Amino acid sequence: MTAIAGDIAAAVADQVDWMETLLTELVAAPTELGREEAGQVVMCRAFADCGLQPQDVRLDAAALRAHPHASPFGWDVNAKRNVVATWPAASRGGRSLILNGHIDVVPPAAAELWQSPPYAPRRDGDWLYGRGAGDMKAGLVAIAGAVRALRLAEVALAGDVHLQSVVEEECTGNGALQCLIDGAHADACVIAEPHPDHLTIAQVGVLWFHVDIAGEPVHAAYAGSGHNAIDAAQVVLGTLRELERRLNAHPPPPYDTLAHPINLNPGLIAGGDWTSTVAAQCCLSCRLAMYPGTDPRTVQNQVEATIARVARSDPFLSAHPPRVRYDGFVCEGSEVGLDEPLVTVLSHAYSQVHGAPPALRPTTATTDARHFVRSGIPAVCFGPRAEAIHGIDERVSLSSMRKCAEVLARFILNWCGEAA
Repeated sequence: MTAIAGDIAAAVADQVDWMETLLTELVAAPTELGREEAGQVVMCRAFADCGLQPQDVRLDAAALRAHPHASPFGWDVNAKRNVVATWPAASRGGRSLILNGHIDVVPPAAAELWQSPPYAPRRDGDWLYGRGAGDMKAGLVAIAGAVRALRLAEVALAGDVHLQSVVEEECTGNGALQCLIDGAHADACVIAEPHPDHLTIAQVGVLWFHVDIAGEPVHAAYAGSGHNAIDAAQVVLGTLRELERRLNAHPPPPYDTLAHPINLNPGLIAGGDWTSTVAAQCCLSCRLAMYPGTDPRTVQNQVEATIARVARSDPFLSAHPPRVRYDGFVCEGSEVGLDEPLVTVLSHAYSQVHGAPPALRPTTATTDARHFVRSGIPAVCFGPRAEAIHGIDERVSLSSMRKCAEVLARFILNWCGEAA
């Protein structure tokens, strides 16, 4: 056993400047859907700074579309890459590990409401502001910082550690899936999502669906003689809210501890072509959650049946039925046992740093963990403390990022074991 086992905090503290510089570079890269490459360039250099050899795992549209658990997508992915690197074991006998994070971020929405530009990282005390700072570029930095601290301390492990910076977590999960298609495997996976005081042991599945609604255009002066597709979209949404209420009526464990675990979110609406013309078309795009163990096809059927019922009650919609289509998330939920070795060993590492074990909680969001769980690789989420993710003035605690890196470094040692 090397001296590092008793002085991990100091080893990680030595990487704080490196980690904060890396995070600033990453937040300055606007890695929205289709623009992820700028961040992957930074992560490639970061993995190299850890003394590792970065490799590309390129997205393969044909391979993804042929996979039964890929989410549908209508955009070009063939120029995209995941960046991965392996810290190979110096001896055998230990357990292997995947440390995963996503480089993509959601758009900043109303940028004018931010205190500073979303992609101009700004520090205020312990907080670093910027889109993606918490979700989840600080998690990627904590992963890299933990590995760099151990490697510079000349630790040798008895199990392989695989680092992954993946794309498309925010819309399909197909980046992480591509890593698995290409043969990634380990005894466990930790995804450094912003879950600072707990491990996420269950997550919902997610369905993105789009409802194309027809209208009957006439001059606005005679609006009563037409059929407004935007008005019809409101009726469709009201009926979908009834489905949401039914899905929340009797939640199964562990979601029975939450008041409203299944959320329907109407995220986009687009319709009409002229202010003085009754809208001839409208598209309503929604996100709906589902419990672990629910087949996404079941939820698709529920959505389609719900919309079909409301269409039958309207003569125009009955003759021109709304069309439901799928682009983006179509994915199941996942869950790991509370006695899973991954959970107990990571909880112990957390206790070593914080003096008490983390909570074990379900989340009403989805993450790439489902892909690993389905592939036989137990996976949980644990990462730095963040606020306002997907919102205005997203920010992450820099001290929490350091503590997260320390927990991960201790966990790597405990999980993989030191080489004999």
